[in-house]
Amino acid sequence: MTPSAHRPHDDDELCAAGTELYAHALREGRVPAGEALTAPCLIDFGLLHPAADDPSRLEPAAPAVALHRLLRVSAHRIARERLREERLAELFQPLMRIDTAAGTGETPSLTLLSGPERINRAITEAMADATEELLCIQPNTHYSDQRGQAAHPVALARDQALLDRGGRIRTLYPHTIRHVPIALARYERLRGDVEARTLDEVTDRLIVVDGSVAFIPADKDAGLALEVCHPALTSHFTTTFDRFWRLATPMHPQAAPEPSPGDVTARQHAIAALLVEGHTDAVIAERLGMNVRTARVHIAKLAAALGSGSRAQLGYLIGRSGILDRGH
Repeated sequence: MTPSAHRPHDDDELCAAGTELYAHALREGRVPAGEALTAPCLIDFGLLHPAADDPSRLEPAAPAVALHRLLRVSAHRIARERLREERLAELFQPLMRIDTAAGTGETPSLTLLSGPERINRAITEAMADATEELLCIQPNTHYSDQRGQAAHPVALARDQALLDRGGRIRTLYPHTIRHVPIALARYERLRGDVEARTLDEVTDRLIVVDGSVAFIPADKDAGLALEVCHPALTSHFTTTFDRFWRLATPMHPQAAPEPSPGDVTARQHAIAALLVEGHTDAVIAERLGMNVRTARVHIAKLAAALGSGSRAQLGYLIGRSGILDRGH
């Protein structure tokens, strides 16, 4: 392979030539500098560096150190993308308030709702006419905070009204909801065709009423929401929900035990997958619907089970252990 044959690639992957040369350098301890011409990415990524006592030869970085460095680069890239998303959301938020359907006589496909009271009122109005089915994805519960305690009776009343009309309710939660007694008690108070299931990780909050109107968050603080009436979008939301539903574990009316391959729980399996992707403890906790302290407890248990002494080594050991190859 000549130097010109080497194709540039991202820093989160390693070409075949680079992998072979890096493995050879690890076995031998060092290689002639000229051999790096076949895979210059190794020097660019810091996997090979000149020996202190002989610059004509290259020494390999320890795999654990190299993995930590590359994961850090990946984390920075993810952070940049999230910052870009936030800037785009800020840019488009005032634009979305513009009523493009004004004066046309048409019902707007997207309506931006501001404030919890306005959002709850719109949901209540949509459900007042519903007769078929309510689909919900709830990434977390707010029963313990003041806002959640105030909204809970309203939501319970409108849900029961739909059930009394012969409608159906299906809700998806993260697995962590199984350990919240007040959430489970809610379903004991509802009479009718109501089901709840759980997954390792769910999407942001979603409500779909009769397949014709949907509500999704428009910011991170639950202060803004989008009311979606476009048939293509509501159909897409319904299809996505149904696919998640088939993968989920029943919780109500009859709970099924959470799957647990080997000594690794379903929750630890989900955490392991997010750790390998390079997410921080805070992001893992948010995505799995738990607090940071609980996430760190599970990470510590996972590290102990795999014999890991560092965060970088943990990612490597997770990949080598085959945990992520075991389906749930």
